[in-house]
Amino acid sequence: MPASSKLSEAAPPVRQTLAFAVHVFTASGAVFGLLALMAAVAGDWALMFVWLGAALFVDGIDGSIARRVKVVEVLPRWSGETLDLVVDYLTYVLVPAFAVSTGGLMPGWMAILASAAILLTSALYFADTSMKTDDKYFQGFPAVWNLVVFYFFLVPLPPLAILAIIVLLSVATFLPIKFVHPFRVVRLRPLTLALMTLWGVLAVVAVVNDLEPAAWVTVGLCVIAVYFLLFGLIPSRRTNPTHPTPT
Repeated sequence: MPASSKLSEAAPPVRQTLAFAVHVFTASGAVFGLLALMAAVAGDWALMFVWLGAALFVDGIDGSIARRVKVVEVLPRWSGETLDLVVDYLTYVLVPAFAVSTGGLMPGWMAILASAAILLTSALYFADTSMKTDDKYFQGFPAVWNLVVFYFFLVPLPPLAILAIIVLLSVATFLPIKFVHPFRVVRLRPLTLALMTLWGVLAVVAVVNDLEPAAWVTVGLCVIAVYFLLFGLIPSRRTNPTHPTPT
């Protein structure tokens, strides 16, 4: 019998219940995805991003909780990684693609092509078993279309510019380019987490103001976006392979 099965059987009911509650917490992101989709159908884009933000929050902390509770060891029957991918495809990809196709960002035919590119490349990316590098970066654009589309609604851009960005990021999905994982990449982690927190505050301000915040809010969000886009492209002067990864 596999060791994981023995540990699962030996784990007390309280630990198993707690581990399953973590899976339920992860799955709650799908509910937020449904609420976001309903808001998008109603054309309430600010509310859509409220629910996508809630799903993003869940996705941001559930992994750390799962590792602390040792969900993989306690409940090996359920794959948290698979569950996470299912929820992420809904909230990171499908709902944003729907917003692109129906949000009036570009002509209909162009919107359909752009949305198709988002859906197809993201599905392939989520099936890539090498999407993360040994040093915990994402390899290729990590299909965070919820964040990209947020900027489309925040910053007015010509339809061709939006299409060009979607094409470039779709291609970048398959390129050996590193994108930072804000929680797991050790390099400059305090700065990355601080900027991510600031981004969250500014994003809330933008949504509260119906995606028409003061100019300084938009500028701040754009500057932080540049940091996250370029972080993985800047070579590190020194690497420390023995540095412990976060738990």
